[in-house]
Amino acid sequence: MAKSIKPLSTTQVSKSKPQDKEYSLGDGNGLLLRIKPNGTKSWIFNYTHPVTKKRKNIGLGVFPDITLASAREKTREMRQLVAEGIDPKTHRDNKLVAEQLAVEDTLKTVAMEWFELKRDSVSSDYADDIWRSLELHIFPNLGQLPIRDILAPTVIKQLRPLEQQGSLETVKRVCQRINEVMIYATNMGKIEANPLADIKQVFRKPKTMHMKTIEPKNLSFLMNAMSKVNTKMATRCAFEFQLHTLTRPVECATAEWSEIDTDKRLWVIPKEKMKMKRDHKIPLTDATLQLLEFMKPISFGQQYIFPSSKTPSSHMNSQSVNAVIKRAGMAGILVSHGMRSIGSTALNEQGFDKDAIELCLAHVDQNTIRDIYNNAEYLEKRRNIMAWWSDYILTASFNANTIAKPTPA
Repeated sequence: MAKSIKPLSTTQVSKSKPQDKEYSLGDGNGLLLRIKPNGTKSWIFNYTHPVTKKRKNIGLGVFPDITLASAREKTREMRQLVAEGIDPKTHRDNKLVAEQLAVEDTLKTVAMEWFELKRDSVSSDYADDIWRSLELHIFPNLGQLPIRDILAPTVIKQLRPLEQQGSLETVKRVCQRINEVMIYATNMGKIEANPLADIKQVFRKPKTMHMKTIEPKNLSFLMNAMSKVNTKMATRCAFEFQLHTLTRPVECATAEWSEIDTDKRLWVIPKEKMKMKRDHKIPLTDATLQLLEFMKPISFGQQYIFPSSKTPSSHMNSQSVNAVIKRAGMAGILVSHGMRSIGSTALNEQGFDKDAIELCLAHVDQNTIRDIYNNAEYLEKRRNIMAWWSDYILTASFNANTIAKPTPA
């Protein structure tokens, strides 16, 4: 028959005195008060390991910080774990590790982990834009919070002022990016579920804004306006080069001399720079070769064809051409990215092969195999298309002072 242990009283615990040797007082159910010679009184739970069946001790704290009532409650919890086949010490150690990781896994640290993966799948400029938006709109107030404490109401409150300012497109982008961070955290086991799923639904939606552009028939007006505006010659040349090559602003601004093959009359933009993450080959026309010749005295020998005027080792700002277009009186009428639409409309109206036009614009076919096939098959077709487009621009520039000129017959 098991020995009956009389429960301790608070008075007994308080008045127990140290002895020459450490000794223990039992309270029953495995709870012990261990009293050391120096007077320290510690609560111990003695139990049988549910798997090994060996006797083990686990500390519950020091008296009087942990009262008799608290020690008994902790003992009750430990006994419950043992009854469920769980070792209390292992359970507590795991909980402490989880809590420590939760403190270390702040929103910003997890976002940094996610960003290291994300940046490999997007252009460097787009990656910079992603991180800058989080630094501006999320991290200042939420960055140091544990990832598990990030809840929808907290993020909504953070983004409401942006919505009230009318920055709806920014709100939409930030919602998308913070969602990606939380999905990453879920997949990594840092949180059990993403609490921000569909958070964008609680904000007003931005109105779809079509890229501002002009009809091809109005190209002569643009060329005349641009030839009269006061700007640096390198920027004027970049405007013409971007128009002739049908590239995006950032692709033109970051063009490098190493990407140009004048013998093959080809500009190959590496996939790391492209929106769709594949190499983009652009046939060079007589006009684009003229523009490159114009830039040689300015930047040949440097990395970038269109260098920054302030930092020659860097490239021109991708919005420089856009700024000149505005100064030329085209604000609200045309943006530099919209020049691609002028070319697309003109080429389609002329009846060129639609697949070849799409490749000229670096619009990638979703079927990768077909895309590679088309890239090879349509290169010669694209040379003819780009030559026609350059001639079209030069014809529209007959009254304008441009850098590229028609090649004498």
